Amino acid sequence: MAKILIVDDDPFIRELVRKNLQNGGFEAVEASNGREALEKVEGCDLAVVDIMMPKMDGFQLCERIRKYYENLPLLFLTAKSGLPDKVKGFNLGADDYLTKPFEAEELVLRVKALLRRYKIESSQVITVGKLKIDRNGMSVDGEVIPMKEFELLFKLAGFPGRSFSRDQLIEDIWGYDFEGNERTLDVHIGRLRDRFPEEKYGFKITTLRGLGYKLEVKS
Repeated sequence: MAKILIVDDDPFIRELVRKNLQNGGFEAVEASNGREALEKVEGCDLAVVDIMMPKMDGFQLCERIRKYYENLPLLFLTAKSGLPDKVKGFNLGADDYLTKPFEAEELVLRVKALLRRYKIESSQVITVGKLKIDRNGMSVDGEVIPMKEFELLFKLAGFPGRSFSRDQLIEDIWGYDFEGNERTLDVHIGRLRDRFPEEKYGFKITTLRGLGYKLEVKS
């Protein structure tokens, strides 16, 4: 049973989220602020985080989690619905963003989807659409492609449907000391689109204006 960390300073919201997640088959742990969350995050499989909290807000908590728990899925559940807040959240490493008030069923479905994506990412062989990506052999359908293209494709395919900011992708693929510009990322995305057309392989890499990119599998 997956353990979900609920971080919100409103006890009513925490109880509501806890009951919904427990009804969805999850174990739940609660924290009333970011500092308390850091004491309870060890062993959790996913975090549901509010933004406006005392002592340490959700943005600060997201930064800390990404520093020490890189592979922990994080979903913002917040009343802050503006695009700038969403952009900031994704830039800091959030995996999903749901605004209050929310539907209980949607919350549970989003949590389940995030857990599936992270399970896929942990695999060394990913099948996305009609394409098989082998990390051990650094190959795609048995063909070796340029390393940065492979790493970028593996990252996006490991989390189908997840939004990645440009900064996230550049840091993950090229490193923190990369001295190029965002155009390098765009060029590699373009090459992947040319190499793996949607009509043949059953997936596409979508541009998110003002955010970055995500890989979507054709239904």
